[in-house]
Amino acid sequence: MTKALVVRIQRHKKIGDKESPMVYTLVRKPKDAKTYNLERIAADIEALGGMSAEDVLHVSRGLIRSIRQILTDGNTVKIDGLGLFRTTFSCEPAEEAKNCTVKNISRVNIRFMADTSLRLVNDTNATTKGSPNNIEFELVTADGTSGSGSGGNTGGSGNTGGGNTGDGDQGDNPLG
Repeated sequence: MTKALVVRIQRHKKIGDKESPMVYTLVRKPKDAKTYNLERIAADIEALGGMSAEDVLHVSRGLIRSIRQILTDGNTVKIDGLGLFRTTFSCEPAEEAKNCTVKNISRVNIRFMADTSLRLVNDTNATTKGSPNNIEFELVTADGTSGSGSGGNTGGSGNTGGGNTGDGDQGDNPLG
């Protein structure tokens, strides 16, 4: 299992408030995670066997079109093992009922709630080690060197002074 790399940073407790005390927190290491597009996922599924990448792409694009249509019709989509998709919106309030119309809707959002079988757990806190839904984190220093090497790395050897020192104020941009 590969590990998700995280770094320790220092930021203001209340982001944007220069008067709030400084605290340490963990964030994903910048540029560590890859983005998978539909073609890459289709190639991975093809490697597992059973369907060609072209078939997977065709079915996936059809699924996306269908989900879009269902959501624009105002309905909810539940995909077992994946999660629930639904729409929400923001509406500007009005003083009088006659002024409260659909034109007051300023933003429409698509919300996703993961299925319980898809929810991920920090492997260091999990009761069942090695479960397929466990994600293992490794604390690395700002220069990318590893700490003690365990997923439950709390001290982070070589990183006792905090993260990203010398990079300026991290309160405005916590990722450096």
